[in-house]
Amino acid sequence: MLSRSHSGEPVITPFVDRRQAGKKLAEQLATYANRSDVLVLALPRGGVPVAYEVARALNSPLDVFLVRKLGVPGDEELAMGAIASGGVRVLNEEVTSRIHISDSAIDDVASREQQELERRERLYRGNQAAPDVEGRTVILIDDGLATGSTMRAAATALRNVRPAKIIVGVPVAAAETCADLRSEVDEVICGATPEPFMAVGAWYSDFEQTTDEEVRELLHRAVTYTQDNSTLHS
Repeated sequence: MLSRSHSGEPVITPFVDRRQAGKKLAEQLATYANRSDVLVLALPRGGVPVAYEVARALNSPLDVFLVRKLGVPGDEELAMGAIASGGVRVLNEEVTSRIHISDSAIDDVASREQQELERRERLYRGNQAAPDVEGRTVILIDDGLATGSTMRAAATALRNVRPAKIIVGVPVAAAETCADLRSEVDEVICGATPEPFMAVGAWYSDFEQTTDEEVRELLHRAVTYTQDNSTLHS
């Protein structure tokens, strides 16, 4: 979040929480408000509270897009890649070659994360089919970008189902990651790109892990809100 120092220089201060970050991000996505072709997709779990506020502000439907980070064995916080719905796998070759991770080790991690991805898909969506994105403008939302592996996996998977446009929106990100992503999607909106970046969590006062229950509640609220708005405008 940007503020000004006494000298007038911009100062980046932490967001209160993901919901506040979503409200600020929505301001930068206002050109997509009230459009019938727009769909907001959140990367669970942390991206859901952010995306909920964006979807409400834009008057757009909200759903989730399932992606799982592939953590380096023994150092799981370091992403060596990610997987997404549709069998997509994206690897960070710089990381895998530097640490000399074997193909079998990568496959083991990917297999475990695939099971969790499928579990979450059942939990969050139940028997409902994934939304049809063909020909739509899709806004992919997360709570921030560090290496960008997860978001790249999501964008790669989405391209396979032929949306008209893919926009990536995050409240905070590493500047280099934002720049790199611009060659892979149609538009990238990074609310803030602080230097040094450190980590996504460093830019939130409250960065408690989002729970499965919170995700389900927000998705339910979003469906109710969308239905209510449809009734009002019918």
